[in-house]
Amino acid sequence: MHLPEPLDVIAVGAHPDDVEIGCGGTLALLTAQGRRVGIVDLTDGEPTPRSSGPEERLAEAAAAAKVLGVVHRETLPFPNRRLFDSFEVRVALATIFRRWRPKVVLGLGDKTPLASPDHAQAVAITEAAVFYSRLSKWDDTFAGLPVHTVPQFLTYFLFAGVPSVPHGHWPFVVDIAGHLETKLEAIACYKSQFPAEKAHVFPRVRAMAETVGTMAGCGAGEVLASSRMPCTTDLFGLLFPPA
Repeated sequence: MHLPEPLDVIAVGAHPDDVEIGCGGTLALLTAQGRRVGIVDLTDGEPTPRSSGPEERLAEAAAAAKVLGVVHRETLPFPNRRLFDSFEVRVALATIFRRWRPKVVLGLGDKTPLASPDHAQAVAITEAAVFYSRLSKWDDTFAGLPVHTVPQFLTYFLFAGVPSVPHGHWPFVVDIAGHLETKLEAIACYKSQFPAEKAHVFPRVRAMAETVGTMAGCGAGEVLASSRMPCTTDLFGLLFPPA
């Protein structure tokens, strides 16, 4: 079976623009470092009030991926506003993990009160798909694709303020000071979602990144989290990363 060149990272969102808002700076940093990054959107995000339809939204997503330097993006055929954690969507996402064999999966870390309930479903779906990806004796379910154990599963957040990380998660901050403008440029590709009357979104995204950065001692940051407590053999490398 011919498989594509593996991806280093796959970031998963419920809709196009989730990943850009939650961890776009991290993805821009990773691609600048030469990492092969992919994005999977569980739905096409449509309908929405200002978009003409899925074609426009998918074109915006492709433009945003290009800005971030992403080498692969795909959209699964599940319905926006009606996304539920189910066997079918778990298998569909796990199949992608088996095909592209990422070292790191980035998924949504928590629900978003007063925003789309799809986000909470995506939390469960992604966690289950990471588990399904490594299960053996299931060849018929995954079209013979070999099992793949994802070495690191991290989460990102879509809060309007500084995230309060759920119990059992260990937070850390990625320094995105050199890539904040790229993150904002990627979000701006979604003209149907962020027209002129919603221009206030951009200073809010900037302010949140700068606030997180201030808390962590860098110019701008994004909060990620892991279910595993961080461990290192290079204490000084952790405390004093290269500029």
